[in-house]
Amino acid sequence: MNPKNDVPSSMPTLPAVARKMWDDDRAAQAAGIELIEVRPGYARLRMRVRPEQLNAVQVCHGGNVFMLADTTFAFACNSRNQKTLAAGASIDFVAPAHEGDLLTAEAVELHLGGRSGVYDVRITNQEGRLVALFRGRSAAIRGRYLEAPEGADDATVMTASASPEAEASVAGPAATDPARAFAKSGDESLTATAETAPDGPGQAPAAAPRSLTP
Repeated sequence: MNPKNDVPSSMPTLPAVARKMWDDDRAAQAAGIELIEVRPGYARLRMRVRPEQLNAVQVCHGGNVFMLADTTFAFACNSRNQKTLAAGASIDFVAPAHEGDLLTAEAVELHLGGRSGVYDVRITNQEGRLVALFRGRSAAIRGRYLEAPEGADDATVMTASASPEAEASVAGPAATDPARAFAKSGDESLTATAETAPDGPGQAPAAAPRSLTP
């Protein structure tokens, strides 16, 4: 098992691009997702499983797990201030998540070339147990979230910080809760795959996948 990565009690500085995305992402806010860390090609978000997110088997619905992964993917592939949508995505449900579990998703950029990119997202629970593996393919479109001030470049915009008040509102009330991530798991998994239309990351697919793990 890899060393556990606990969420710090104080929030890291958030790039202004990430803050702008968050302000406009009403779906993620409604799902109770929290933004923890964003840097070029990387994002870390988390979500506490709520009663209304349980399916008939009383585990977290696969669509909600997918949404957390997809949203994390979105913040990673849009982190360079270039507007980007999802071209496709798939997910493996490794273990169920239950009411009250704190799920942490970490997205890592594997490839970026031309207009396309490939990203992997791992979702773990508060015990460091692997819950799901997600892979997303991105496609850049026209437009940027923030325009660079005169004399500045995109690198300046990417690293510009949001205000402490903005960071606190993104963190939410659960900023001090521990969440461990990137733990390996030996559990066998049942696989479900969901292909997204190019309507962009951060939105659940039309037919949300459901966890097949009892």
